[in-house]
Amino acid sequence: MTGPSPLEDPATAAFAWARFRRLMMFMAGVTLLVVAVSFVAIYREFGWLSPHIYIAVGLGVGLSMLLTCGLMGLVFLSSGTGHDEAVDRRIGDLD
Repeated sequence: MTGPSPLEDPATAAFAWARFRRLMMFMAGVTLLVVAVSFVAIYREFGWLSPHIYIAVGLGVGLSMLLTCGLMGLVFLSSGTGHDEAVDRRIGDLD
């Protein structure tokens, strides 16, 4: 039997999701900075290239970073609110 999740409480859930959104906004800013630095590094190394290269690099770096940050943020949200402890982990009952 699983216990109630702390995220079922509206106040706890609102605080947790607000913290998650704040983390994602911060990481979106960091992502924009990293994409800009990667553009500068490509320009310094190879000079002006096709715009398609810059679009591909921007999308690849940006989406990879945002996906990683989003997944790690959800792990922090789950762990930080006690949602993980609400799961029943008794393996003996599976028989």
